[in-house]
Amino acid sequence: MFKRDTYRFDSGGTGLSVIQAGRLHLRTLILLRWVAAAGQTATVIVVDFGLGFDLPLVPCLAAIITLVASNLILARRGRGRQRISDREAVFLLGFDVVQLSALLYLTGGLANPFVTLIIAPAMVSATILSRSATIGLILLAMLSISLLGRYHLPLPWSGWPLALEPTYLLGIWTSLAVAVVFIATYVWSVSEEARRMSDALAATQSSLAREQRISALGGLAAAAAHELGSPLATIAVVAKELSQEVPKNSPFAEDVELLLSQSDRCREIITGLAKTPEAVAKNPFARLPFLALVKTALSPYNSESVAVVVQIDELAKGEEPYLPYGPELVHGLGNLIQNAIQFAENSVALCLYWDLGEVRLIVQDDGAWFAPSVLSAIGEPYISTRTGDGENLGLGIFIAQTLLQKTGANLTFTNEKGAKVVISWPRAILEETNIEGEGH
Repeated sequence: MFKRDTYRFDSGGTGLSVIQAGRLHLRTLILLRWVAAAGQTATVIVVDFGLGFDLPLVPCLAAIITLVASNLILARRGRGRQRISDREAVFLLGFDVVQLSALLYLTGGLANPFVTLIIAPAMVSATILSRSATIGLILLAMLSISLLGRYHLPLPWSGWPLALEPTYLLGIWTSLAVAVVFIATYVWSVSEEARRMSDALAATQSSLAREQRISALGGLAAAAAHELGSPLATIAVVAKELSQEVPKNSPFAEDVELLLSQSDRCREIITGLAKTPEAVAKNPFARLPFLALVKTALSPYNSESVAVVVQIDELAKGEEPYLPYGPELVHGLGNLIQNAIQFAENSVALCLYWDLGEVRLIVQDDGAWFAPSVLSAIGEPYISTRTGDGENLGLGIFIAQTLLQKTGANLTFTNEKGAKVVISWPRAILEETNIEGEGH
């Protein structure tokens, strides 16, 4: 059974959403943990041997060795990997909070001046991981702070043991809790804004690249129209002469008529390519009913070998919408319909639907599926979309998608008893759209 895949491309211009909540670089995390292990080791040695404080040295070193061992395992298992998932990063950063809490438990709890380091893992999470991951680490840090305020070994001190007032310890706990929440929230907000800016930049670059490609295709089309004019005129003249010389009852008469009709169609297409936007804007039929527009887009591609059924969904609600009659819609829809007819075995279904909020057209054929390997890349030029097809360049889908997205359309490609394309527009966008040179 074929696995059903669906890919959605929206009018925002980027197509698939490929930028995920950031994944942490494995090398960065390993380096940070080595720095933490080195700092903890140096602090314990200096305090115990340099300053002469009597620390529980063996338990402290055991806690540090646990961190070192986990980092060695991480480095060994992570060979060949550049990033780790959010779940793995949360587990490792949570482990670091617990390990540091154990070390602080052995060295005075909240009275230890290095207790502020317990908020570091939450800060790391806030810069790169998701909101839920950061909230989880914040809660773990606050739980650790609360337990350290209640349970800890006394801080080693020369002379009388250092005893801090409960009110002072409560103040330390409050300051740490506020710090971890406030700083993590602020850092996450700044990082999220940076991620949004990065996403916007990527979307802009993707849209610009698509516009450059469609512009290049437009230049090629104009050049082709100019170059094809003369040979097409020659073909038309020869075909007309043949039609006059071939008897009506000749078996070649039908072929000559077909040649004439197709040359006329080519001339119309080339004339359309040369039309200016101003000429299109003066069209008296600036808006057409949805059904009429679909039939207009379909008319050049009607085929005797493939049955094309145009129907209005029974669930359609409200008055039939009027869509702007322009080259983007006509050629965009026409390319998708032509693609369906080209690959259909017997039939193509065009189903129209509308309600107060949406206008939708479903193009469904009974032919070959969209190739699963390229479903996520549909709409890129020079990518063939159908299984078993080695000649299709994918330009039709690319042009159709680009033109329709300019009108505010969202396109969804899927496989369901053949290939299926769903084109939908927010109704408000279509009703507010102005034809160039004419208000609505």
